[in-house]
Amino acid sequence: MNELVTITGLSKTYGHFTALNNMNLVIPRGRIIGLLGPNGSGKTTLIKLLNGLLTPASGQILINGHTPGVETKAMISYLPERSYLTSNRRVEDLVEYFVDFYDNFNKEKALGMLESLHIDLHARLKTLSKGTKEKVQLVLVMSRDADLYILDEPIAGVDPAARDFILKTIIGNYNENATILLSTHLISDIEAVLDDCIFIRDGQVMLCSSVEEIRETYGKSVDSYFREVFAC
Repeated sequence: MNELVTITGLSKTYGHFTALNNMNLVIPRGRIIGLLGPNGSGKTTLIKLLNGLLTPASGQILINGHTPGVETKAMISYLPERSYLTSNRRVEDLVEYFVDFYDNFNKEKALGMLESLHIDLHARLKTLSKGTKEKVQLVLVMSRDADLYILDEPIAGVDPAARDFILKTIIGNYNENATILLSTHLISDIEAVLDDCIFIRDGQVMLCSSVEEIRETYGKSVDSYFREVFAC
């Protein structure tokens, strides 16, 4: 079975505001998928629900047949938009933290990537540049043997060279049966690595298609079509 995530009738409300509205979606295995939509479209809510950080108002999420919870923690490796890592910790301490916390963390893989980047293991996170911090965080996340990698704005605010490294790390460090769900506003920068796209607006899926189908059907890049669909 190629289905990794199945979402059925998923809704989430905050008071009188509906963040997700009866969403239905299937996320397959072995794909790099862009989760795309304007601010307030429901992307962050969906990501938090997948990670078990929120409870739906109605509907169901199944990840490898399990609802988000204890069983799915090992299946998902999550890079949030805002870092949760302690800035006073040394890089080597963060590696050991991941070793202790995640059974599926590959320490040798992480150390190898950090060495190739010439990142000082003794350096404290707060002393590193923004781009280097982003690299450290991504290395830690991608060094887990997960089924689903959820990356929330992984290239925002970093220079083009750092973006190139981050994208190479993303496509070079997951197995063929895993899926990467990548949420970003910088569509033109990540379009080349995407297999599929999910367009979300007002808490509903507007489009779920392969990048190739979008280009063939609409005669445009994903970035150009996105700008057309979500033009003010």
